[in-house]
Amino acid sequence: MSQSVTVSWIAEWLADRPLSHRPMLVGLTGSVASGKSTLALALKQALGGLKQVDHVSTDGFLLPNAVLAERGLSLRKGFPESYDQPALARALTAIRQGPAAFPGYCHVTYDIDPALTRTLEPPEILILEGLGLPPSDARLDVLIYLDAGEGDLERWFLERFMVLWRAAETDPASFYAQFRTMDEIQAETFARSVWAGINLPNLRDHILPAREVADMVLRKDSRHQLHLVRP
Repeated sequence: MSQSVTVSWIAEWLADRPLSHRPMLVGLTGSVASGKSTLALALKQALGGLKQVDHVSTDGFLLPNAVLAERGLSLRKGFPESYDQPALARALTAIRQGPAAFPGYCHVTYDIDPALTRTLEPPEILILEGLGLPPSDARLDVLIYLDAGEGDLERWFLERFMVLWRAAETDPASFYAQFRTMDEIQAETFARSVWAGINLPNLRDHILPAREVADMVLRKDSRHQLHLVRP
């Protein structure tokens, strides 16, 4: 049976783990729209008084849109083959030896943005959140899986899509501007098709296996409350 937990409790659980090298690499994964980025930022803040912490996203290691299009992978974004895995491996190796560059991703333009690249000094804990993490990655010291019901995940994805769709009305540079020819009902219908045709299969086929091997499994309920499933 799961128990309710707070971000502070999770932060203390991480802080209490032995630090055999710097940084401790903490992977945080789960479905699209599960709230990984929000949890990662909350953990960084909660750990701030206990450890030196930084946070990066695997989104920065997605292949640029032009490369995805060239390889016929535009509709496979977020699937394992859409990531530059060698670049991710190099960055994680480098951060264990000294300063390392981590590329950035813009969710408005839906593409890699070189201006968002960050060079990090090795912290005590580095939280790496996102997709594209192999379920059993020996480079990670800890793997946390953020779980939720498929119905809730779909609802949260639709809500996020529609926020970006509405914002694109006044931002022609937004990736979502191309969908402004749709009315609201059409946009929601399109978003549901994206969820059903891309994000849900990716979840079931490529993301869920990480839940079975994760060191910690958290379950988020419909009210965004966290519950500890494992350990």
